[in-house]
Amino acid sequence: EKEDILELRNESEAKIAEIGAEKIRQLLEMLKDQKLGRLRSKEDGSVVVREGTVISERLVERIDFNTLEPEDSWCERPATNEKVDQLLHYAAEQAQLTEEQTERKVERFTRGDELPPGIVQLVKVYVAKKRKLSVGDKMAGRHGNKGVVSTIVPEEDMPYLEDGRPVDIVLNPLGVPSRMNLGQIFETHLGWAAAALGLHVATPVFDGATSDEVKNMLRDAGLDDDGKSELYDGRTGHKLEKRVTVGYIYMLKLTHLVPDKIHARSIGPYSLVTQQPLGGKAQFGGQRFGEMEVWALEAYGAAYTLQ
Repeated sequence: EKEDILELRNESEAKIAEIGAEKIRQLLEMLKDQKLGRLRSKEDGSVVVREGTVISERLVERIDFNTLEPEDSWCERPATNEKVDQLLHYAAEQAQLTEEQTERKVERFTRGDELPPGIVQLVKVYVAKKRKLSVGDKMAGRHGNKGVVSTIVPEEDMPYLEDGRPVDIVLNPLGVPSRMNLGQIFETHLGWAAAALGLHVATPVFDGATSDEVKNMLRDAGLDDDGKSELYDGRTGHKLEKRVTVGYIYMLKLTHLVPDKIHARSIGPYSLVTQQPLGGKAQFGGQRFGEMEVWALEAYGAAYTLQ
């Protein structure tokens, strides 16, 4: 334990020394070929550096920055003075932060883990498991275009292009007009053009690619400029009636997975106030039968069901 604490302290000292060395290097760079102003000690007002002194590494190493009068100017240029003040402040902040982190780690070492009485050692084992995508899992793109997997079919049943390549994912077109997130369409076009040309593309929020630029890239890649392709039904082999938008997009799987959500109950806990079942899997909840559902039953003359 003592060795660990000593190692921590040595690491901390080395890091602080590194911060100090970098501070001196940047300070020399900022004040290169400049004459210094008068720098005094804030403790007794004595002059630490005389006015007109040319800066050198030896001089800077002798200065104790913590005792300098903060109001004194390093040189004649206000902008440089401001930069120097920022540098010194940042370096002091980083050194203090390093010290605090080290103290926290040392305290943790000396205190040890707080375990329940009677337990000498605690071992936690985490098991990582791959989960295959299944029906009902939630996925999303980059444009708020989230949704759940409705069906998974064999590769040979997926629609395919003229050259026989099957598509990986089919999205519902109704997910575009009402939400007005055309970004996913542009990404589809641009993704294919970039893949065909072997390029990496970045389109920042307010400075993104225009539709004309996307069309030009599609033409350069030898693709139709409307971004649509002829597709064939994987099950029948017949060509689809209309041309379809095909391309490359980035999709990710969200943590809302079916195995974590599936839940069933018959009788379980009820809320004390409303006498309705609690909500959610965590509370072992059930279907809530609220006021409106009660009215529906009463309206149909089936009020006794409520017993």
